[in-house]
Amino acid sequence: MSVLVVGSINADVTVRATRIPGAGETVLGNEARTSPGGKGANGAVAAALAGARVSMVGAVGDDAFQEVALSGLRRAGVDLGGLRTLDAPTGLALITVSDAGENAITVASGANARLTPAHLPADCAGFTHLLLQQELPPAITLEAARRASAAGLTVLLNAAPTRDTAPELLSLTGHLLVNEHELAALAGEGDFEASARALLQRGPQAVTVTLGGAGSLTVTAQETHRLPAHPVNALDTTGAGDTFCGVLTARLSHGDRLEAALRWAGIAAALACTRPGAQDAMPTWAEVLRESGR
Repeated sequence: MSVLVVGSINADVTVRATRIPGAGETVLGNEARTSPGGKGANGAVAAALAGARVSMVGAVGDDAFQEVALSGLRRAGVDLGGLRTLDAPTGLALITVSDAGENAITVASGANARLTPAHLPADCAGFTHLLLQQELPPAITLEAARRASAAGLTVLLNAAPTRDTAPELLSLTGHLLVNEHELAALAGEGDFEASARALLQRGPQAVTVTLGGAGSLTVTAQETHRLPAHPVNALDTTGAGDTFCGVLTARLSHGDRLEAALRWAGIAAALACTRPGAQDAMPTWAEVLRESGR
């Protein structure tokens, strides 16, 4: 029931404008909104809200954005014993959202880019699952997977954002999570199920493809699970994928069977789309349970 997350911690600065500015252009927008973000922190918050005991390994700077970046983790009760304050700015995502719903995002990795394997805990005792993403330097992500796998933890990798994923990292991954674009980057264009099954040959015991409004597809050597999207009136899809990954990890750590854990993750991700923001939009476990009984 204990989850370790090694990942990025950011502060998000979001401005809504009539349109995304072009090169060299200034567009007037509305007031800026700051909120906690980062794929690692998002997954940690989602897992904690879904009932897991969660510890976070990550980094921030000693600056004005630190409190914003950590606020969601603290509210969710995530253990920050593995947090490092480094001599670099807190990671920052600058987000412009147009009235048409399009967005443009620039991420300044800051302290996240300074994390190294030396910042990892000495051992993985007390944890059952490790959740990883690809916003940190590849060296620390790979080393975290090595240590966790050697200690008998189940490693879940959300291969986002898209980047070169080391073959060794895939071989150490128990459950790989991708969207359709990340799937294509890893396995090439083609049928989703065939591509996902091809990835099983590279190490993972399960591959889940999240498909937005089309739900999700999960394959293992023995099973195929196709789950429709839970119906909601979507307002903002920011952080929905991170919610799915965090809740899936939490429920697997509780001993839920794979299909049940996928169902809970899908409901939580759908609920996260009904409110603005990333961590601020994530549902509590009580909300997920109520929604499941509709």
